[in-house]
This record gives sequence, structure tokens and C-alpha cells, in this order.
Amino acid sequence: MTQFDLTPFYRSSIGLDRMAHLMDSLAKTTQGPSQPNWPPYNIEKEGEATYRITMAVAGFSDAELEITLHEQVLTITGIQPEENDEGREILYRGIAARQFERRFQLDDFIHIKSAELKDGLLHIHLVREIPEAMKPQKIEINSAGQLLDINERKKAS
Repeated sequence: MTQFDLTPFYRSSIGLDRMAHLMDSLAKTTQGPSQPNWPPYNIEKEGEATYRITMAVAGFSDAELEITLHEQVLTITGIQPEENDEGREILYRGIAARQFERRFQLDDFIHIKSAELKDGLLHIHLVREIPEAMKPQKIEINSAGQLLDINERKKAS
């Protein structure tokens, strides 16, 4: 039987977790190809409609980070200026000063609430805001035999 690994789907989508859980329960899989694993990050569900992406960006200042949202794709970019090593000899370079770009596909009604950089961690807070027109509506049943327009009843209440 063919199995699918949905780990890459979880790593790059926000708000689509219900569908992912359903697909994940239908097919458990082995590890497949994934995005580069730097910088490390977490995706957390904080509440019924709130999410948070936490990304470890040690060594980056807020001026060196850029967060953009275009067509429901959240892109986080880190660009550090080239270091001038003149006058010093580096014996061992264990701290990576590499640039990165990480993309996340957001669901239609996911919006960015805020972003903060604290102690080398970038926190991006997201919220799902479903428009009133998209929410389920309770329709009253009229047993008196009168035809009532649903929109007129909404205006009256």
C-alpha cells in the first residue's frame, strides 16, 4: 500500500490542519523530501482560531528580517551583511551567518496579527477570521404559513 508523508505539509501550511489530520490518519508514512531545516521553527495552535510561528533567528536584528504576505503565502527572509574579517583570524567558524527564506502557505481566512523579535526568537501571531457571511446561519422555520424573507428578518433583529 502506498503511504504519504504529510510532515512537509504541516511545516508549510497554517490553518489547514483539519484536512492534514484527516489525511495523516488515513496514511502514516516514512520521511520524504523536505525543505532545508535552517532556521529551526515551531508551528503552534494556541487556541481555536489562533496560531503562532516561532523561528530561531539568533544573530539577526529586526532590520535584517523581512516578513511579507502575498497571495496567502507568508515569506520570512533573513539577510545579514557580509562580515569584514580584515585584521582578525577566525580559527573556527561555528556560528552560521547564512541568509534564509522560509515560506508558509496560509489558509484563506488566516491573517497576521503581530510579529515580535525577542531573545533570538521571531514570533509571528496569526488568527483565523471568518467573515460573517461565511459563518453558518440558523434559519427559523415559519409554521404560520407566512412567507418571510430571511434577509428582512435579520434586519428586524
